[in-house]
Amino acid sequence: MTHIYTGSGVAIITPFVANTRDIDWQAFERLLDFHLEHRTDAIIVTGTTGESATMTDEEQMDVIEFAVKHVNGRKPVIAGTGINDTMHSIKLSQQAEAAGADALLIVTPYYNKANDEGLMTHFTMIAESVQIPIILYDVPGRTGISLRPEQIAELAKFENIVALKDAVGDLEYTQAVMDLVDDNFAIYSGNDDLNLEIVKMGGQGAISVTANVMPNEVHDVIQFAIEGREKEAQTLNDQMNAINHDLFIEVNPIPVKYIASKLGWADLTYRLPLAPPSKETQEILNQYIEVLAKDYQA
Repeated sequence: MTHIYTGSGVAIITPFVANTRDIDWQAFERLLDFHLEHRTDAIIVTGTTGESATMTDEEQMDVIEFAVKHVNGRKPVIAGTGINDTMHSIKLSQQAEAAGADALLIVTPYYNKANDEGLMTHFTMIAESVQIPIILYDVPGRTGISLRPEQIAELAKFENIVALKDAVGDLEYTQAVMDLVDDNFAIYSGNDDLNLEIVKMGGQGAISVTANVMPNEVHDVIQFAIEGREKEAQTLNDQMNAINHDLFIEVNPIPVKYIASKLGWADLTYRLPLAPPSKETQEILNQYIEVLAKDYQA
């Protein structure tokens, strides 16, 4: 039984140059090195946290190619290529495979909210168009649609559909999926506040926002849980409850990019319609800066 990875995968931010739409390649290289140096187990690029929705196709491929080349096989690089146009997603997925991505992250098609037949055909056609592994991504809070556990079990029959990023936020749903798939199918938590619980249930790890700013701690919570060191896992997880909550008091990745900027890793720059956090949010987030800077200052 071999999974794409076990542990903490970071849903990495995409840094932009201040007051421009340009990607800050120097900052992106520093962020990749940061995760290579710490205990991150996989790097997920061009996902929700990476603001892929406001990237051109060319920019997405540039980011994927840059990450693949720089990481150079040291950790898996997983590329988000799912959108609400099946044929467009196929094109992006094939290009990401050609660029050397180790796996793909494919979200349920948002806005269109396909019926059952359309939803299954969407994932089937993408799976048949590439050879590399696919992680299904279920995040109904953003897409307005969710895969039923029975649909996931059916899709898991495809040789290259090998995992689920579960951002549904309902542990009964998680358990229902686990009851229908075998141990070769990985479940990754997509909500940082549920990382520990999902791993304790039998999940293989997380695709984490918090890992952008606390890579060692996210890795350790998961590793402790896998090793059965439940008290250590719970103690560390409890210490992270506040930041796991506060990184989502405004829509992701607004808070996490703010913290990254305060730590000196990248400019505080978003692509509209995202904008900097409110003063109230900044005050809440500022409480973490001094503590994080002790271990993670740029």
